Amino acid sequence: MSIALFHFHVTQIKRSAGQSAVAAAAYRAGEKLHSEYYGEDSDYTRKGGVICSEILLPSHAPPEYAARETLWNAVEKAECGKKAQLAYSFDIALQNEFSMDENIGLARQFLSDNFVSRGMVADFAVHQPDKEDGGISNPHFHVMCPIRPIEPNGRWGNKQWREYVLDEHGERVLDEAGNYVFNAVPTTDWGKPETLEAWRRAWAEMCNAKFAEKGLDCHIDHRSFARQGVEQIPTQHEGPTVRAMEAKGIRTDKGDLNRFIRKINALLREAKEKIAALIGWLKDVKAELAKPQPPMLNDLLALHCSIRNKGAYSNKAKNANLQRYAEAFSFLQSKNLYTVDDLENTLHAMQDKIDALKKSASAKQSRIKELDGLLRMVDYYKSGKPAADKLKSIRFEKSRQKYKSEHDNELRTFYMAERKLKPHFKDGKLPIAAWRKERAQLEQEYRDIQTELSPFHADAKKLWAIHYNIYEVQHEQERQNAAARQKKQEIEH
Repeated sequence: MSIALFHFHVTQIKRSAGQSAVAAAAYRAGEKLHSEYYGEDSDYTRKGGVICSEILLPSHAPPEYAARETLWNAVEKAECGKKAQLAYSFDIALQNEFSMDENIGLARQFLSDNFVSRGMVADFAVHQPDKEDGGISNPHFHVMCPIRPIEPNGRWGNKQWREYVLDEHGERVLDEAGNYVFNAVPTTDWGKPETLEAWRRAWAEMCNAKFAEKGLDCHIDHRSFARQGVEQIPTQHEGPTVRAMEAKGIRTDKGDLNRFIRKINALLREAKEKIAALIGWLKDVKAELAKPQPPMLNDLLALHCSIRNKGAYSNKAKNANLQRYAEAFSFLQSKNLYTVDDLENTLHAMQDKIDALKKSASAKQSRIKELDGLLRMVDYYKSGKPAADKLKSIRFEKSRQKYKSEHDNELRTFYMAERKLKPHFKDGKLPIAAWRKERAQLEQEYRDIQTELSPFHADAKKLWAIHYNIYEVQHEQERQNAAARQKKQEIEH
């Protein structure tokens, strides 16, 4: 039984990190949304790869929250704190073994059974990035859920309640300042580790049930490799017969397999060593970032990686962040992009080029469709012309009517084709050869455009991802600067 892809990651969207729930929702859904809290628009309508997006509401939620902009502005308005936690953000992998319709249905069912049933609002978007370098596709879906619950009356409830500490007489305990001592108790279990564990298990079980339904010999495990006790790929037991044959220089299937497994394990060990070296290099990068210098893309990406690693749950997640950082840095270098302006200008120029190519491709498709219609009319005209000519030669009305009745469909098709082709006759002839030649040329030009578009799409996708990471870092820097200015003003006054 083979092991399929499993990824189920959750973070929090919070103001303390300079984040906006509206901006995050716009990015995930590929939409343009206005944030009333920040007074700015987040436009990701040019972002590709968004297959569908939908908001699932519990029965007691206001129906207007089905509108994405209304929902997340309401969340932002309900949170007054400068460090407020706004939403849970889930990133969940879909399965390449399922069709996209099956994946979407599975995601919707999972959210309904596990999130909406608990009273949670679930705003989800399904993404399917293009395959890169001949690898497998990475379909996944993002889910955003407000942390603050909705009460049965449709109003936002409290995230937590106070549980006062009592002494041996049942009286509330006071602290040194004369305030009652209390513990903050969450009003929901949504943020508990055991709840996340249950969700991960439920998603794995649903996918495995689907594998079984489709008769596929594979499964996923929600547990980490460490919890599964998997450190490397085990080799296959060879037995005395296989070992004897291998000792004589006779290659066997099991021997070949074990040689391949050992090679893979060696590569894994090498990868771990490289990652360790990369971590050491990152420390040097952090030291360099501490020096005053203009904002460069490399610096901003390193800072983004550092911020993400602060909230990472495991070393595996941290290593993955480091890998993504290294890949993004290498990609920017290959494109000679070093500043934020470089990135912005390149993105706009690239998008203009993509739009122009798409417009040209669309025009060619329209003309091909028009030519296909004309050539189809030519076929109708040729097949029906003998019948039309025969009808003209019949003088007696009774015979004419009988002939028309017998060849009704053929004649109708001919007269329709004749009407549509009439404007195109020149000297009694139709430019059929010219049409076919033009169509063949347009087909080739359309294929050439698609070939030209492919690398633009791949580069634009990577650049937009980097652009969003830079956007998050800049927001965090602006927040820190604003907090520093406010603190300075408070000290001065």
